Amino acid sequence: MTRYSPYAALLDRIPVERHEISVLGSSTRYWVYGPEDAATTIVIAHGYRGDHHGLEPVIAQLPGIRWIGPDMPGFGESTPLTEVPHSVAGFSQWLTTFIDLLGLTGTAVTLGHSFGTIISSHAVAGGLPTPTLILVNPISASAHNGPSRFATWITVAFYRLAAKLPNRVGHFLLSRWIIVQFMSSTLAKTKDKQLRKWIHAEHHTYFNNFASRDSVVEAFEASVGNDVSDFAAKITIPTLLVAAELDDITPVQAHHELVKQMPDVSLTVLEGVGHLIHYEVPELAAKAIGEFLERQGYDIGAIEEPRAT
Repeated sequence: MTRYSPYAALLDRIPVERHEISVLGSSTRYWVYGPEDAATTIVIAHGYRGDHHGLEPVIAQLPGIRWIGPDMPGFGESTPLTEVPHSVAGFSQWLTTFIDLLGLTGTAVTLGHSFGTIISSHAVAGGLPTPTLILVNPISASAHNGPSRFATWITVAFYRLAAKLPNRVGHFLLSRWIIVQFMSSTLAKTKDKQLRKWIHAEHHTYFNNFASRDSVVEAFEASVGNDVSDFAAKITIPTLLVAAELDDITPVQAHHELVKQMPDVSLTVLEGVGHLIHYEVPELAAKAIGEFLERQGYDIGAIEEPRAT
C-alpha cells in the first residue's frame, strides 16, 4: 500500500507472505495475508489493471481470515499467460488452476472484484469447486449499456486505437498520466479530499503495472465483451453481490435483474459510493462480507468496526 494509506495501521497488524508459482505459463506472484491456521480462506480475483494491493483495505478489516491475493497474469508482478489467451476463458482457467495448485479446490471461498467478478463467475459456472462466491462491484450487465455509455464508447475506441498503433506508441498512450487521472477522477465519488488524494495515488502507483500493450488490450476486450449475467444461471452456490448505488459501470437495476437469474444469492447495495467500494468504504464491504460468511457458517474471527462518518 502507499505510504499515507488510511488503512495502513490495520494492515500492518496482519502477517503477509509473498510467493510465486507457475500457472499456464505465467509466473504468478501472490500474497498470503492473515493467520496460517485461519478457519476460512478467501482467494481474490482483482479488477482490470489492478493488482493485489487493491483489496488490501478490505483485507485489513477482516484479520481473522486467510486471504490469498495474486497479481493476475500480465498485471502487477505476474507475467502474461502463454498457454491460453488473455480472455475471460483464459483467466478463468488460470484462476481454477491457481486454486488447484495451492491445494484449495473445494475449500477456499472465491472473491472477485470488478473484472474479477466476470472471471470468477465464469470459473464457477464452468465447474470451479468453491463453496461460496463473493462479487464486489459486480459487472452485472454489459458496460456498453451502463450509466456512462459515452465514456465506455470513448474508452473502447481508445484501446482499439492503441492496439492498432506500433507497440511502443500504443504502450505509451495507455500509460499516460492523464488517462489514469481521468479514470480515477471519474470513478471516485467521495467528497473527502484526503481520501480522494490517496485513491489517485493508488491508481498512479499501480494502474500502469501491466506487462505489455498486447496483454492489457486483450484483457480490456475481455472485460467489455462479457458480464456476470452471461454465466449467472449456472452459478448455484451461495453468492453475495456487494454493489454500489453510484457505480458508473453497472446500474443498480442490473444487479436486481441478476438476482432473478441466480438461485442462491444475496444483494447488498452500498449508498453514496461508486465503482471503488474497496477504496472508499472497505469497512462496509467487509461488514457485508463478514455477515454473509457467518450466515453460511464460516468462522471469520473479529470484524473491525466501521469508522464513524
